[in-house]
Amino acid sequence: MATHNLLLALGSDVYLEVISADPEAAPVTRPRWFGLDQLLPASPTRLAAWVASTDDIAEAAVEELGAVETMRREHRTWQMTVRADGSLPLDGAAPLLIQRAAGADPMAALPPTGLVLQCLRIRHPEPARVRELFARIGLVGRAEIKVTQGETCRLAAVIDTPFGSRVLGEKEQT
Repeated sequence: MATHNLLLALGSDVYLEVISADPEAAPVTRPRWFGLDQLLPASPTRLAAWVASTDDIAEAAVEELGAVETMRREHRTWQMTVRADGSLPLDGAAPLLIQRAAGADPMAALPPTGLVLQCLRIRHPEPARVRELFARIGLVGRAEIKVTQGETCRLAAVIDTPFGSRVLGEKEQT
């Protein structure tokens, strides 16, 4: 996908991955994932998307999430849902799904950070539609995922740090 990344552990089984287009990579023949090709050079940094791990991507994948594709980077192989146009499902409210090959979990190589994801907040104009999709892919009842009404899709990660709770993304509205 001609991207480069940086990973940061947010607990024992969660990590933050910063992804951007790699200007030194060979050109790609298709739109890149996470809507990267739609970004302008002056686009602000944002929490744009999220990925949920599954043990059976063929069972969990639904049309809105995109086709299941096999990806490779260095010695890792995984399957992931990717929309043909590179856009984000439900503007980023719905996850991309990933199923890693045995022994290919990047968490094993990440040093502990003292940071822990407390919750992912999702604001969306159609929260019922988001929740319905979550039910179809098996994400119902996850206390760490909160879906509420919003004018546009916005994601925020609440992270416990040694210095207290911090929000990455949209600030809490009162």
